[in-house]
Amino acid sequence: MRILIPVLFLSMILSLLCGRLQEGLQRTLSARPALVFLAPAVLSLLFCGIASAMGALSIPLVTLILIYTFAPTVCCYSVQRLPPPAWPDFLVILLLWMPLEFGAGARWVPKPAQGLLHMAAYGVSVTLGLVLFLLFRRLGKIKYNLPRSGEDLVNVLIGFACVAPVLIVLGRALGFLAPFHVPVRLSAARLVAQLLIILAATALPEEILFRGFIQNGLMQKLGSKFTTLLLAALVFGCAHLDNGPEPLPNWRYMILATIAGVAYGKVYEKSSSIFASATLHAIVNTIRHSFF
Repeated sequence: MRILIPVLFLSMILSLLCGRLQEGLQRTLSARPALVFLAPAVLSLLFCGIASAMGALSIPLVTLILIYTFAPTVCCYSVQRLPPPAWPDFLVILLLWMPLEFGAGARWVPKPAQGLLHMAAYGVSVTLGLVLFLLFRRLGKIKYNLPRSGEDLVNVLIGFACVAPVLIVLGRALGFLAPFHVPVRLSAARLVAQLLIILAATALPEEILFRGFIQNGLMQKLGSKFTTLLLAALVFGCAHLDNGPEPLPNWRYMILATIAGVAYGKVYEKSSSIFASATLHAIVNTIRHSFF
């Protein structure tokens, strides 16, 4: 079950990278908009099936997942005639993000099942977000596609060269990072495996939310300027205030995440694919967890 859940959701999320599938689903939803409600129905059923298999299904939890999936879908459906991004779209983003950020429903889940069900909820959130914004609302410039230019790799390398020294020096000065060390059992294979896991489990989902939806939406609404990039990075930084293990609010993490968010956002802005900023994000996280 621990492997099956992430593989299941990752398969659904990555399948939407197929341009033909994207276009076909967009045409179908454009012709029959009410079909968008199949997404929350299927995702809620899937979540309830996972919860049942873990002995964690309850009426409050079923009610919560139905509200969580259907409320943002109803919001999107009600503004379908407004060109995206409209301000209600940002409300949808909050409806998808905030319940997960604050662990809504955790009190109704037995402790042994909380980790896997949180992972399932995370998968539901990312999948539903892509259905609503990529397929139904057709929010442009999400860049949810594989890289289309070798410049994306150059952007990743330049972004890393610019931000890594700043994060390391400031992270050490703030006492956020431990002294540099080389793990005893370090190998290239272990490092690559950790990078891929972080890319799939953390970096890509967060980049879809913070760059594909939030930064992209703000820039289309407010203009592509540095202040908008900084605002999106600040939102990303604030999302780390409740991250441990340091005492909360974790101001040190917030400061460093905001700086990293500027770099991720600039790479996203200059690249052809969201995988560019996600790769930089994964590299930074991998180096932090492996060497500090």
